[in-house]
Amino acid sequence: MAEISQAETMPLVLVTRAGAVTTITLNRGEQLNALSEQMIAVLQEQFNNLSRDSATRVIVLAAAGKAFCAGHDLKQMLAAPSEQYYKILFDRCSKLMLTIQRLPQPVIARVHGVATAAGCQLVSMCDLAVASDNAKFAVSGINFGLFCSTPAVGLSRNVSRKQAMEMLLTGEFIDAQTALQRGLVNRVATPELLDREIEKLAASIIAKPPKAVALGKQLFYKQLEMGIDAAYQLAGQTMACNMMDDAALEGVQAFIEKRAPAWR
Repeated sequence: MAEISQAETMPLVLVTRAGAVTTITLNRGEQLNALSEQMIAVLQEQFNNLSRDSATRVIVLAAAGKAFCAGHDLKQMLAAPSEQYYKILFDRCSKLMLTIQRLPQPVIARVHGVATAAGCQLVSMCDLAVASDNAKFAVSGINFGLFCSTPAVGLSRNVSRKQAMEMLLTGEFIDAQTALQRGLVNRVATPELLDREIEKLAASIIAKPPKAVALGKQLFYKQLEMGIDAAYQLAGQTMACNMMDDAALEGVQAFIEKRAPAWR
């Protein structure tokens, strides 16, 4: 009987909670947290569960080991190559990426080490990203003859077209400060201060009414894909709905009365 390694028995992701923050940690550190079929399935399940969890106000996507995520599991992808297999794989990965964006809670990527190809895509599809100053980002499939088409979708919605195309056509890495300047991440911190920076960002979000956050996140991504007339129409409808919420009414009244709002 073949021996089962410790890595094979470890959970693919770890889920921890601290107050209103739930952290999902990719746990294939020895494989640089590559997105295997199994990893994608487990992440999909966890995000589906959290979408119904009103106690979770912010989700942090983190990673164990020395890297955030090195993209798809290339060894697994080559085991049984067929166009149908690849279509199913990328469809499932795309569904996962869209699930992250469609969650009611903001998702913060906690990035250290490398985030390449689908790993960089993960960063781009999270609502916010805080990177260690040792983090590096690339969409490097072109180096192996594979244009990073699916990562291009998220990347091109984070950085400018020419900057995205340069990364996609060269496969070259950019460092954390360059990622910050280009808009791929929100903040950069030293490894020692990375968690503290994320805690500050999460606390600021948690202090806001959850309905307003959820409505705002949904509106933000929908209007980006619309023409400006339709975007303004949807934004007006969203604000009208938001304004009728008790939290908004209390917030506006508190502003008028020059006091702190008393959220329920």
